[in-house]
Amino acid sequence: MRSIRAMLVCVAMFSIMDATMKLLSAHFPAMQVAALRALSALPLVGAWLFWRGGQRSLLRIRWPLHLLRGAIGIAMLSLFTYGLKTLSLAEAYSIFFIGPILVTALSVFVLGERVDAARWIAIVGGMAGVLVVLRPTGTGFFTLGGLAVLTAAVCYAVSAVSGRVLARTDRGEHMMFWLMVLMATGATPLAAPAWVPVQAGHWLLILLLAVSGFFGQLALTEAFSHGEASVVAPFEYTALLWGVALDFVVWRVLPSAVTVGGGLIVIGAGLYLIRREADQSQPDLRKR
Repeated sequence: MRSIRAMLVCVAMFSIMDATMKLLSAHFPAMQVAALRALSALPLVGAWLFWRGGQRSLLRIRWPLHLLRGAIGIAMLSLFTYGLKTLSLAEAYSIFFIGPILVTALSVFVLGERVDAARWIAIVGGMAGVLVVLRPTGTGFFTLGGLAVLTAAVCYAVSAVSGRVLARTDRGEHMMFWLMVLMATGATPLAAPAWVPVQAGHWLLILLLAVSGFFGQLALTEAFSHGEASVVAPFEYTALLWGVALDFVVWRVLPSAVTVGGGLIVIGAGLYLIRREADQSQPDLRKR
C-alpha cells in the first residue's frame, strides 16, 4: 500500500506539472518552458543531493549516457510542451501512454531482453490505440501537436532504457541531478534567441512547476523502491483520469469518445505487458 500511495501521489504531481506546462506554453515558446522546468528544479534537486550525501561522488558517473539522457530530455520536454499547445491533457496522455510499451520493444534491441509473440501482439495493439487517438482518417493525424507528443513518447522510451542501464552503476540522485543540470545548460541557450521575459504573474506557475516536478520524481522513486513494478506500474494510468479532470476544471473541455477509446486500448495493452512481465519473472512453481 505504501508503494501504491506513492505512485498515486507521483501521478497527481506530474499531472499538475503537465497542466502548468500547458498554461505556460500559452505565453512562452516550448523550448523556453523546457528550460524553465529544469532551471526552477535545480535548487530543490541540489538540496536533495546534498541531503543524501551524493556530492562526494558527483563526478564519478557514466558521462556518455548522462549526456544522451540530457539531450533526449530536452527534446522530450520541448516536444511534449509543443503538443500541449493544441491538444488537451487527455489527448496528450492517450498518445504518450505508448511510451512504456515502446520501452518493452526497445529492451529487446538495447538490453537483449526476450519478448515473446504475445507481448509483440500487445505492442502492436498499443500502437493501434495511438492511431485511433491520432485519427489518421481525419485531421488528428496531420496535426503537428499529435506527432510532437508521439515523438516525445519515443524519446521517453529511449531515456527510460538508458536509465535502466545507468541504474546498474550510478546512484539515483546523481541521475536526477545531472539530468536537470544538462537540460538546463542545453535548453537555455537553445531558447535564448526567442526568449520571452518572465512577468511577475508567471512566477507562481514556475514555482508550481518546480515543486510538482520535484515531488513527483521523489514519489516515483519511493513507489518503485518499496513495491514490485507489476503492482505499482498500473497506477500510472490514473494520469488519464487526472487529465480529464484538469481539462474540465481549467479549460472546460472533455475528451471525445475516440480519444477515450484509443486511450483505453493503449492502457489495456500496457496492463497486459505489465501482467505478462510479472508472470514471466515468477518461478513456475507447478514444475516443482
